[in-house]
Amino acid sequence: MEGWNLHVASVRRLIGRRKGNALEVALLALHTGGALLFILLLLSPLKALAFIAVAQSVFGLYLGCTFAPNHKGMQIVDPGCRPDFLRRQVLTSRNITGGWALSVVFGGLNHQIEHHLFPSMPSRNLRRCRPLVKDFCAREGVAYTETTVRSSYVRVLRYLDSVR
Repeated sequence: MEGWNLHVASVRRLIGRRKGNALEVALLALHTGGALLFILLLLSPLKALAFIAVAQSVFGLYLGCTFAPNHKGMQIVDPGCRPDFLRRQVLTSRNITGGWALSVVFGGLNHQIEHHLFPSMPSRNLRRCRPLVKDFCAREGVAYTETTVRSSYVRVLRYLDSVR
């Protein structure tokens, strides 16, 4: 359901902002309206509804498979504990190592630690700041976790098995 959740969150955020969002509202409406129109021109209403439901569900599954390896099984911050920003971001996520194809599949979010530290940084630049962040964490004594995608999914499945 994460695909649906992101769409709802986008609309809520636009509604919640008071000014400066007219262009975003227009582009979101154009995107949504254009996509619906295109789908309805090609498919009957019932098939269009089924297509949208399946597409959004697959999109949500894809997002889950992208987000899970970066977070599941990592340290959970106790409600009473107040770690600083660096520790909260670095200790609760991990980077996934691999080549350029992995970065394409993950949309650059395989550099999750850097993404959490610098959320507005374009994803194509996250890999560039990785060595700086890794060195800084080493100097500060903060564990910087990196692993392969296979190892990460193994950790995720073991973690999920342990909490059932």
